[in-house]
Amino acid sequence: MLASVMAGDEDYAGDVTTTEAWNQLASNPDAQLIDVRTQPEWSFVGAPDLGKLGKRPLFVSWQVYPEMSVNPRFADELRAQGIRPGQALFFLCRSGARSRAAAKAMTAAGFSPCYNVAGGFEGDLDADKHRGRLSGWKAAGLGWIQS
Repeated sequence: MLASVMAGDEDYAGDVTTTEAWNQLASNPDAQLIDVRTQPEWSFVGAPDLGKLGKRPLFVSWQVYPEMSVNPRFADELRAQGIRPGQALFFLCRSGARSRAAAKAMTAAGFSPCYNVAGGFEGDLDADKHRGRLSGWKAAGLGWIQS
């Protein structure tokens, strides 16, 4: 069962853990993971790998690098890649902030259910100020690749 919507966040389907997202992607053939980070993050930090599920994530930046302004074509770029209303959409970023904004925007654009993958790809900072160890996709041991 997916996590419930947190109070005040009725404008999207809610936050889910990385494991909940993986399980939904595995069990729902129409569910889609959308990585909303930037090209440098995908290239240098790594990217989720859904090969074990017979799927591929979509890569559409929520913010345009390097100025980091919101991508005005975000919804259009997702539509162009085949995203349609009624699909369960799981949005992923570094730590969960950009992906939450993307989930809210796509819900407002008529797509649902849209979920934020809490913890994102790299998760929170640890005591040494490093990401990828405490929480997030990588720390959960889910598939990922790096170029």
